[in-house]
Amino acid sequence: MSNINLIDSFQEFKDFKNIDRPTVISVLEEVFRSMLRKKYGTDENCDVIVNPDNGDLEIWRTRKVMEDGFSEDDDLEIELAEAKQLDPDLEVGDDYIEQITLESFGRRAILAARQTLVSKVLELEKDEIFKKYKDRVGEIVTGEVYQVWKKETLVLDDEGNELLMPKSEQIPADYFKKGDSVRAVILKVDMVNATPKIIISRIAPEFLQRLFEIEVPEIFDGLITIRKIVREPGERAKVAVESYDDRIDPVGACVGMKGSRIHGIVRELKNENIDVINFTNNISLYITRALSPAKITSIKLDEDRKHAAVYLKPDQVSLAIGRGGHNIKLAGKLTGYEIDVYRETAGEEDEDVDIEEFSDEIDSWIIDELKGIGLDTAKSVLALSIDELVKRTDLEEETIKEVMSILKSEFE
Repeated sequence: MSNINLIDSFQEFKDFKNIDRPTVISVLEEVFRSMLRKKYGTDENCDVIVNPDNGDLEIWRTRKVMEDGFSEDDDLEIELAEAKQLDPDLEVGDDYIEQITLESFGRRAILAARQTLVSKVLELEKDEIFKKYKDRVGEIVTGEVYQVWKKETLVLDDEGNELLMPKSEQIPADYFKKGDSVRAVILKVDMVNATPKIIISRIAPEFLQRLFEIEVPEIFDGLITIRKIVREPGERAKVAVESYDDRIDPVGACVGMKGSRIHGIVRELKNENIDVINFTNNISLYITRALSPAKITSIKLDEDRKHAAVYLKPDQVSLAIGRGGHNIKLAGKLTGYEIDVYRETAGEEDEDVDIEEFSDEIDSWIIDELKGIGLDTAKSVLALSIDELVKRTDLEEETIKEVMSILKSEFE
C-alpha cells in the first residue's frame, strides 16, 4: 500500500537517530492509532502492523456483522445488508475485516500525523541523549570544535551531539578554532525546555583526575588512590595520592620515568604546574609537603581553628607563597588549613624593618606587589637583585630602583 510520504523518513530515523528500532515502531503504531481514534472514535477493533525493516504498514479494521436494524455502534458493528454488498459470503455473527488505506484519512490528517511522528521521534532522541550523558557525568569526552562564541564554545561528539563549554570552564590559555579536537570532562547535564544541555569543563578537578587515570595504570587499577585535587587552572595544581601497597611509590608512579607520565598531562593543561605529593594523616607533614617546593623550618598548629603558622628561612618565603600566591592558596585548600607564612629572623635580621613602615614614601600598590611575592621587610627586598624583582613582579625597573634607594637609606 502507498505510504504517501508519511513514513518516508523511517529509514532516516532507523539509521541516524539514537533510538532503537522497537521504540520507533512503537511510536509509529501510536501515531496511526491516534489517527484511527480521530476518524472512527475507537481503535480497539483495529490492528496496526509495521514492517520493522522498511517501515511499511498495514491497518486492518474488524466489525461484527449484525442483523439489519440491530447495529448500535457503526464503528464496531456493520449491518448484514451492507456487509453482503462488500462480501456476499458473510452472515450474522461473522467478523467483517477490511484494510484501511492511508489515503482514506485525507491529506490534512496525513500531514498532521507526519509532523507528530517527527516531533515524537525527536523528543525520544533528546530523552535518549539526556539519559546517556546523565550516566556519564565525570567522564572524559573527546569532540570537535564546531563553533566558537565569545562566552562559550560548541563542541560536537562523534555522534554529532552538541556539547557546550562555557568560557568559565576553559583554561585561560585555551584557544580553539573550528575543527580542533578537544578533550574535556562532562560536568553536568540538564534538561532545558525539553532539550538536553550538556556542559563540559577543562578546569574541573575531575578532568585532571581522569587524565591521571588514563596516564597512570596504577590509578586506573586502584593500586594508587587520588585523595584530593585542587587547581588554579592553567597555573598550578596539587594532587595528593596514596598507595595501600608499600611496594609502590605513588608519587614516582604518577610522575613516571623522567616525568614521562606527567608531561602529557601538563601539555594537555597548557603547561599547568602539577605538584604530586604523598597523602598523610600527619597534618604537620601534610602541610610541609603541600607547600612544596618551599622548605619549611617549623610549624605551629591550632587544630581547633584549623590554622597553621609556618616558619621559613627568608629565601624560602617567596617559594612558599608562589607566583600570584597560588602555591600557598592551593596548599590551604588541599590541607583544609588556613596557612600563614612567617620569616625566621635571627641576629642582624632582628634589625629588619617591616615594609609597611615605608608607606609614606612608597605607594601602597607597590608595597602590595612586593608583599604578594613574600617580600614584607626591607632587607628581604634588598636581598634580591633588580633583575630578579623585575622578573617576579609587574613593577618597572625605574620603580624598583627608586624603592631600593629608599630602603637602603634606612640602613645607611
